[in-house]
Amino acid sequence: MTSEGSNTTAIMLRTPVKDDGFRLHQLVAECPPLDPNSIYCNLLQCSHFAETGVAAEKEGDLVGFISGYIPPQQPDTVFVWQVAVHEKGRGQGLAKRMLKEIVGRDACKDVTHMETTITEDNEASWALFRSFARDMGAELTYHEHFEKETHFGGQHDSEFLLRIGPFTKPV
Repeated sequence: MTSEGSNTTAIMLRTPVKDDGFRLHQLVAECPPLDPNSIYCNLLQCSHFAETGVAAEKEGDLVGFISGYIPPQQPDTVFVWQVAVHEKGRGQGLAKRMLKEIVGRDACKDVTHMETTITEDNEASWALFRSFARDMGAELTYHEHFEKETHFGGQHDSEFLLRIGPFTKPV
């Protein structure tokens, strides 16, 4: 568990627990344009995938969360599924702190790359992952991965797969 600052308003980072599942569902709902998942999916993110996720709390409120996993076919890669930062946690570099927390975990000891998907118009996510790549001294590449018509039936913008790496663990 890590924190920033020493006062009572510090944001604490920790491994998620299944009791965070419903709170995560509420957080995502308060962070448009994030796609909501079912509460059951959020429970799995907070239990089965807890070691590759991070919860951020401020004064007892869940103000940030990253869900991710290590794809079975890519043991050197952590895939970031979703990044949520509530307005109460914005403007403090929280999302990047959470990314670094994940890659520094024992569960990611063999991880040298990070992947995620982002829509073309999600400027905040593009900025976050570009900044993370710079901080990690790693290359960032991307290509269209899930196409609007083919994969989403025209109901969701295309998603670009970003790949960052190789990198070494943050100090």
